Amino acid sequence: MIPLMTSFRKLLRAPSPADLAAIDPRSTPGLPKETGKDPKAWSAGEVERLGAEIASRQERLYASTRDGDDRRRLLIVLQAMDAGGKDGTVRSLGGVLNPLGLRVVSFKAPTKEERSHHFLWRIRREVPSPGNVGIFNRSHYEDVLIVRVHNLVPEETWQARYDEINAFERELVDDGVLLVKIMLHISKDEQRQRLSDRLDDPTKYWKYNPHDLDERARWDDYQAAYADALTRCQEASPWYVVPADRKWYRNWAVANLVHETLAAEKLDYPPATFDVKAEKARLKQS
Repeated sequence: MIPLMTSFRKLLRAPSPADLAAIDPRSTPGLPKETGKDPKAWSAGEVERLGAEIASRQERLYASTRDGDDRRRLLIVLQAMDAGGKDGTVRSLGGVLNPLGLRVVSFKAPTKEERSHHFLWRIRREVPSPGNVGIFNRSHYEDVLIVRVHNLVPEETWQARYDEINAFERELVDDGVLLVKIMLHISKDEQRQRLSDRLDDPTKYWKYNPHDLDERARWDDYQAAYADALTRCQEASPWYVVPADRKWYRNWAVANLVHETLAAEKLDYPPATFDVKAEKARLKQS
């Protein structure tokens, strides 16, 4: 168990200005020495332990909003380079959260209808309702990442979006959204290995897209775009950078971030709105 004095929200918070080159994707910040010879097995056990606590707090989050006055909900935003581990992180989180109160949304290239609206239109539609948990696999940040790198709109357009994103996130936070923004930070070498693994395994061909190599050629451009997004969009909610070359560490660190976020909230089961003693008597007689 990690020492209680360790705060992952402090440890992994993106600096401002953000310098991704200064963060080692293979590092393991906060990892205790008591992991034994098999850190993967240790991590799996810790994620399971944290998962039980997260699930309990998720239930209390849902219960606390039943009266309609409490609008709190949890929204986890995941961003990463191609093969950065977004899907694996979703599977890891999905394994500990109650699926009845969870919605995962993957934002791909916008449809014709979505392009006819403001870039935040499709995002607003997917924000979780009070008491629920949402995970965004990619997000509104694509509109200052891929849009910027590929010059899909004029520079003055994407430059203005940083302020729009900050205003949007302030609106969310003010409305009770517990916003956890995580960048899964992998190295270029690790990305090459993961893409190679997909090409070596017929069961992973479906995960490979030849376009990924075209995007890989723009690595430096994406790193610069991420650094700007992390630096300029922390007004309402911080960014966390999780070193993600080691998948077992990534899953453990993300679980800690989610657990710490929920643990910081006062989440209590609401009191009964009926006479418990009378209802017990009625049930006994039924």
